[in-house]
Amino acid sequence: MPVGYTPAVTLPDRRAGRFITIEGPDGAGKTLQATLLADALGARGHDVLLTHEPGGTRLGDQLYELLMANGGEPIDPVADALLFNAARAQHVAMAIRPALEAGRVVVCARYADSTLAYQGYGGGVDLDTLRRIIAIATGGLVPDRTVLLDLRAEAGLRRKTPDSHTRFETSFDLAFHLRVRAGFLEMAAADADRWVVVDAGRDAASVHASVLEAVLETVDRSVAVGRGPSAGEPAKVAARIHR
Repeated sequence: MPVGYTPAVTLPDRRAGRFITIEGPDGAGKTLQATLLADALGARGHDVLLTHEPGGTRLGDQLYELLMANGGEPIDPVADALLFNAARAQHVAMAIRPALEAGRVVVCARYADSTLAYQGYGGGVDLDTLRRIIAIATGGLVPDRTVLLDLRAEAGLRRKTPDSHTRFETSFDLAFHLRVRAGFLEMAAADADRWVVVDAGRDAASVHASVLEAVLETVDRSVAVGRGPSAGEPAKVAARIHR
């Protein structure tokens, strides 16, 4: 059975735009590739909201500081999932859903699949329980396309500099990160219509070319370029990523 959502609460889907998410293990380059993708889509005339999780709103940014900080007491995986999804609920309600309803392309570094990968496959929380939590937080909003930046866990952790380490690098062992990567790959294999797997072990330009190819058909087919800036007007990219 494909890994998907069983919404407990589903809001009407009035999206006119398209929702693209970038997923992957730590160190895979999600923030960079999301930024490059948003810039490329903006250059093609699309009106793009670039955002990330946890974050994307004032509340989300505050929860980001709490969820990623080193040195605090351990966070139970269920509490972790609830906190991430509190940030997600605010993000969807205040940023993602309004942008989609306005016909924009939303590019988001991490989304609900990260909860399944980290707190589910990595932390051992029951996946069906997590899906119910996610469904409430998102109102059943599922991305149109998810790009998995796949990278061996060891390689991803080596890419992270000490000053960029969060508690996910300092408090979780390699076995945890191996389970996270395996979870992402399992989800991608189970739902190939939504997911595209990109080898993130290559140079950034090559990865970007693959990411752009993976989303162009979805975006260009469904969002008229004419909704973006008129000729001679600079493309609009509302950048929210700041880490």
